[in-house]
Amino acid sequence: MTTTDDAVQPLQVSGVFPSLAQIADFGPPRTEIGVGALMPWNGALYVQNYTSHKARSGSGVSLRRIQPDMRMEVVPETVGVDGTYTNRFVHYPTGRLIIGPQVIEQDHTIHVVPELQEHRLCGTAHHLRTPETHVYVLTMEGLVFELDVLTLETALVWDLNDELTTEGEWKVHYKDCYTAYGRFLVCSNEYGEAEWAGERARGRLAEFDGESWRILEHKPFTAIAGRGEFAGTIFASGWDRASAILEVYSHADQQWTRYRLPKASHTFDHKWQTEWPRIRETEHERLLLDHHGMYYELSPWAYGGRVWGVRPISTHLWVLGDFCSWRGMLVMGADNASPSTGHNVTTAEPQSGLWFGKTDDLWSYGKAAGWGGPWWEDEVSAGEPSDPYLMTGFDRKVLHLQNHGGADVTVTIQIDPRGDAAFGTHKVLTVAPGALESYVFPAGFSAHWLRLVSDQDSVLTAQLFYT
Repeated sequence: MTTTDDAVQPLQVSGVFPSLAQIADFGPPRTEIGVGALMPWNGALYVQNYTSHKARSGSGVSLRRIQPDMRMEVVPETVGVDGTYTNRFVHYPTGRLIIGPQVIEQDHTIHVVPELQEHRLCGTAHHLRTPETHVYVLTMEGLVFELDVLTLETALVWDLNDELTTEGEWKVHYKDCYTAYGRFLVCSNEYGEAEWAGERARGRLAEFDGESWRILEHKPFTAIAGRGEFAGTIFASGWDRASAILEVYSHADQQWTRYRLPKASHTFDHKWQTEWPRIRETEHERLLLDHHGMYYELSPWAYGGRVWGVRPISTHLWVLGDFCSWRGMLVMGADNASPSTGHNVTTAEPQSGLWFGKTDDLWSYGKAAGWGGPWWEDEVSAGEPSDPYLMTGFDRKVLHLQNHGGADVTVTIQIDPRGDAAFGTHKVLTVAPGALESYVFPAGFSAHWLRLVSDQDSVLTAQLFYT
């Protein structure tokens, strides 16, 4: 302990303050308490934690408020407001913060919205028709409410299980929503054995353009973000069995482009194990992407309709509900330990911690490494390039190319050294039927993106390992 101006400073270990741990009731039932949302607001840091599945799965969660001297208090108006909440949104026209089922005024007056309290809230976004007074609020079960931020009145707008042909509670897992450029976007991350095997596709990335809904992807997605209508882009992070995915909307081109990224770990390959990777601005006009066990730096700009500045930072095993900048620090909120109502027999106490540091501290974490690729037993058309796959920021690289078809296949490795989609040929490989060919890239070799082109219609696997 140290003292400054006669004030006792709380103990901290490597950026973790034990006194700021989020701890839920011992139970029964005993379930997790994760950090679902972090929001700085007029001097204080609000921490919205959550149980695993609505109020009945545990108690003792609440909105909590941290002051600059690192004292934490339970917000009294939210005692008993138990549930699963990960939404956060600043509504600038009214000067109010929406976090969980609460609306907070500038003087920290708290309003709880009873109609939202019983729902698992996972996203809040600008309203398309009346953005000056209303927002959309998305639930994990696929309901979209509109909320009048001033009167606190709510109305159900859509049941996405009808609009997007999803299957409702326990068979759907909506995660996030976002509004920009006249479109309201939502995503869900349903993924299990059937999705991995290619037998089912319950995940969704979809948009409403003011007239109708359109499904953009039948894959699991976890986050949608951007910088409003400032930089001309929208980002959405997801995955399939082949790799992690970053979808980028370019307003200049009015189109989406799919990029592929390595997976740092397969421990994120399930809908319950991607809670809640985020895309968020942590340094001014710079985005931090947490995706499948890897941190990336991400620029909000797209030049020539192509995304630039994607670079891996480090790897981690955290379940990070949210992160933000507060008083010059990077703050991260975890989901650390859950008894899981008895499934985890070596954990008794639901608790999770907060980490305080600086963005550049992330470079001291696990080395940037991972695996993935554009194809996993995929039907490939002759002459059609694969999705671009990230190549920059990693050390040693090897490509494993497998031919599941019945004829020889010649595959061209193309690279994009500038990041502007000007791909050129690097290497040509021929793979016999049923064979696997490996290619080790020269030491120090790199480019922004890599893609593959087959000369034949075939079924191919292409996976790259970066170490």
